[in-house]
Amino acid sequence: RIAMWSGPRNLSTAMMRSWENRSDTEVLDEPLYAAYLAATRLDHPGLDEIIAVGPSNIDDAIAACFTPLPDGISISYQKHMAHHLLVDTDLSWLDGLRNVLLIRDPRRVLASYTKVRESVSLDDIGVPQQVQLAERCELVVDSDEFLADPAGYQREICRRLDVPFDDAMLAWPSGPRPTDGVWARHWYAAVEASTSFGPTPVEPPSALPAHLADIADEAMAIYHDLRTARLTI
Repeated sequence: RIAMWSGPRNLSTAMMRSWENRSDTEVLDEPLYAAYLAATRLDHPGLDEIIAVGPSNIDDAIAACFTPLPDGISISYQKHMAHHLLVDTDLSWLDGLRNVLLIRDPRRVLASYTKVRESVSLDDIGVPQQVQLAERCELVVDSDEFLADPAGYQREICRRLDVPFDDAMLAWPSGPRPTDGVWARHWYAAVEASTSFGPTPVEPPSALPAHLADIADEAMAIYHDLRTARLTI
């Protein structure tokens, strides 16, 4: 059971596509999202619809991460958002998963995230939670470095997780998936148009408006600390 943790706007859906393209893998798309919104009532697009499809109780959401796998499936790949972990949640259940942390330059995260939600805090992009998660993660992967060599990084990630690499992880059909959450129409347009991992960003991060400067500065300090333990190949 592989849990890939990240903040929003951080290659996470493309990574889920990559793993779902394996014939031996079942994916879970943000299984804690409904419980997170039920507890916080934050103004996310599709708020009520997401809560309605659930599971909206955190214990039920965690239980869903350990549902027995169907016949012929040997891998559960779980796409998780770091900010979906509420401060009072017991994290001991993470010990039953192979945890990986996907990080990205917070300036790029903020520039993308605020196109959908203008109001944003440090917690909204999961940066403080990533510090907590890093203690339980076997691997830390920087998404920009991953994009420089997706095949190389996926091979190494698979090796570290004791999973045979599959070339099917490097390309996938375009379009939506039945496994996508109901929030897909608000967030997944670029991934739905994709058939593989995109290029490494070559332009510097976009200039952020002044009201995001403090968040970006604090997030960057944490990001640089997390990068010291990142996977390199």
